[in-house]
Amino acid sequence: MIEYGNPDIRDLRFTRFRSRAEVRSEQWIEVEVSMELAEDSEAPEGIVELGALIVCTRRGDIVEIVPQDEGRDCEYQFTEQEKAQLREYYEREVRPTVEHMR
Repeated sequence: MIEYGNPDIRDLRFTRFRSRAEVRSEQWIEVEVSMELAEDSEAPEGIVELGALIVCTRRGDIVEIVPQDEGRDCEYQFTEQEKAQLREYYEREVRPTVEHMR
């Protein structure tokens, strides 16, 4: 994860994803994702409940992936490797459901 203003970057590995998708408007679908960390990964200090918000178009295309702590925005960003893990999960498990929400 990348903390704003901190040069120390650390890639986390995720396991066991769960998600909930909700239509937010005529244009957007939001997918709230919770995930567990692999044994060799540790959340940054101060993160209580790491999650992600994936914002998608109504067609199911990802627009943004944002880290959250306890369901709220936090002062971190995901690394490209972390985003790749979330994209892979989304494409495999969530997108087929999202495409039926149109």
